This record gives sequence, structure tokens and C-alpha cells, in this order.
Amino acid sequence: MPSFDIVSKVDAQALDNAVNVTTKEITNRFDFKGSHVVISLDKKEFIIKLETDDDMKMRQLIDVLINRAHKQGISPEAFDASKEGAQSGKVWKKEVIVRNGLKQEDAKKIVKHIKEAGLKVQASINDDIVRVTGKKIDDLQTVIQASKGWNLGIPLQYENMRD
Repeated sequence: MPSFDIVSKVDAQALDNAVNVTTKEITNRFDFKGSHVVISLDKKEFIIKLETDDDMKMRQLIDVLINRAHKQGISPEAFDASKEGAQSGKVWKKEVIVRNGLKQEDAKKIVKHIKEAGLKVQASINDDIVRVTGKKIDDLQTVIQASKGWNLGIPLQYENMRD
């Protein structure tokens, strides 16, 4: 039976490249000359730690980071910058979490949407992937097209398509 997997992954190398390009761009920008800026990536936890002089520069830094990551092929939805930054002395600190992998509740939402679509496919949750199987490839392609309009707030990728 034809099947495919719905996943939400961020390529670690692309994320590292995006952080490096952001660092290089910020050091060359005129409005950041002489400013305290630190960008560090925790590759195991997928957390980007940012430090700047003030809140305005923090917003600009996050904007540049998301734009550069988007050019590296990482969806802007993968970044969770909702956690408030904190001021420590003269420095603003903020952690940007990079969503990597499907959480259980997100996987359940995906399965629910697939069932609501009324197609003749089965969806099952295996750890951090959702496997969709059906009798026809056309049904699977319909699921992929439908999933692009679900607005779950996470980036989805489709892999492991088998006939």
C-alpha cells in the first residue's frame, strides 16, 4: 500500500549556516557597530541564545535571523520567539527555540484533520512522525495538498513516499 510520512524537522547544518550568516551580517551593519551582540546556537537542544544592548536591536536581530534562515530553507514557523527577553544589567537576553520534531498534540491535530477530510486513508502516530497510508497515491497527494492549508503553526515536510 502506498504511504508517506509527515514530519517537522529542521536541518541542523542549515540552522548553523543561518546563525553564522546572521552573525557575519550583524557585525558588518552600521547600526550595530560598537554594540554588544552575541549569537550562540545550542545544537543539541535547538535553542538560539541572543544578547544585545536594547530591545529594538533584539527585534532587528531576530528579524535578520529569521530572514537568513528562510533563505537557507528553514520555515519561519520553526522559530518560537514568543518567550519574553529579560534585561540583565545593560544587556538584553533572549532564547529563541527552534521547533524540531512533532509534539504529541501536534501529531494528534494532524490525524484529526486527516480524518475530517473524509479521504480513504489511515493515519498513525509513530514517535514524532505521522504515517499516512492509503490504497491510491492520489488520495495521499490530496492529503498533502490539504495539509498545506491547515495553519498548525509548525512547518511540515513530507518524506518517505512509497508506492
